[in-house]
Amino acid sequence: MKLPDAFLAQMREILKDEYDAYLASFDQPRHFGLRVNEAKISVADFLKISPFELKPVEWCHSGFYYDGLQAKPAKHPYYHAGLYYLQEPSAMVPAEILDIEDGDVILDGCAAPGGKSTQLYGRMGTNSLLVANDISASRAQGLLKNLEMAGCTNMLVTASELEKLDMMFDKILIDAPCSGQGMFRKEPQLISAYQNRDGGYYSPIQKKLLKTAAGMLKPGGRLVYSTCTFDPRENEEVIQDALDSDPELRLLPIKGYEGFADGLNGLTDCKRLYPHRIQGEGHFLALLQRKGNSPKPAFEPATFTCDDPFFRHLDPAFLRGHLEVRDERILMVPTLRTGKSVRVLRSGLLLGRMKNNGFEPSQALAMALRKEQFDQVLDLNSSDERVIRYLKGETIDCRQYDLEGWVLICVDGYPLGFARISSGIFKNRYDRNWRYV
Repeated sequence: MKLPDAFLAQMREILKDEYDAYLASFDQPRHFGLRVNEAKISVADFLKISPFELKPVEWCHSGFYYDGLQAKPAKHPYYHAGLYYLQEPSAMVPAEILDIEDGDVILDGCAAPGGKSTQLYGRMGTNSLLVANDISASRAQGLLKNLEMAGCTNMLVTASELEKLDMMFDKILIDAPCSGQGMFRKEPQLISAYQNRDGGYYSPIQKKLLKTAAGMLKPGGRLVYSTCTFDPRENEEVIQDALDSDPELRLLPIKGYEGFADGLNGLTDCKRLYPHRIQGEGHFLALLQRKGNSPKPAFEPATFTCDDPFFRHLDPAFLRGHLEVRDERILMVPTLRTGKSVRVLRSGLLLGRMKNNGFEPSQALAMALRKEQFDQVLDLNSSDERVIRYLKGETIDCRQYDLEGWVLICVDGYPLGFARISSGIFKNRYDRNWRYV
């Protein structure tokens, strides 16, 4: 791997005596991680059923290393049930250090592809709201799918410039676009992109992002700024610029773990993660807080009636927020709203659509449910070959079961999607865009 000369000179200046150890890390294999989705299953319960050998990630209580050469977790039915998210271990830190309280309104400002958003959601209370935003509408589509797979309900998914959101937040995460130096080992293709756009290109963008986000932070609110790069222009200089611009902001200390390094230029409360010091790739972290405090908003229960037979099978306690009918779609939406110029990809949970033959539930609803919240369930063992056939969109044999109408298909008790059974005929309703390949 040919590393740019300017980058090497910068790293030699930053690391000094550790420079050779850093270079040697490029000859070491990358680390593979998965993070348990606590919105669906506890860490303890997942470890009881995990089909993989796992080793804990020290800085993330729900994170684990796995052998990426032997295990194939993306092919296991538990992945399709949303029980875990595949995530680089160092990337688990930013969302982990953002303290989440029930009732928080939370912003993930640069959210795609969704690893940090799903991590935040897994730690939220039922009275919280997650706004997951990415300026790219195409990337935000992938973000939406990952949030739906994770079972997210109380969320807004937007594709907008931050300043257009016109909202205030208790907690904010800004995983800023950057030159990507910390990912060179994991993704060597980033090197050529870096040669075209180094830290000098990204620094003004990052400063604007952070100032905008800080202006949306409620009194007492906390904000995590992170990058996957080492350049001080994209890290400490961005933080110092925000502190100089806003006297109501203060830098908070971050709990350190073995191998974590302090920030540069006197900002020792920031943390730097280097691949030669930890089992993970490179990252930078800073935790900011606005002075003061503010109350949490109230979330209202849902009021909704529908004569369609489907809703007789659904636990009424599942429905929260406001339920709205938009064209043929029925959504369970949050009570808070964004600015009028914001492109909203999804407000809350898409329950399904009203069609000529009645209500048709969505894939997102299936993923948001628990087995006990629907009274017609076909629960298959993960080793049953019918699970993969269902995920491929095929017909499966269920004639031995006394089932009729809409059925929630589960694997080991965790929902995968819906099917419809009529007179013994199985109609697979697993979303074709999610199918197993």
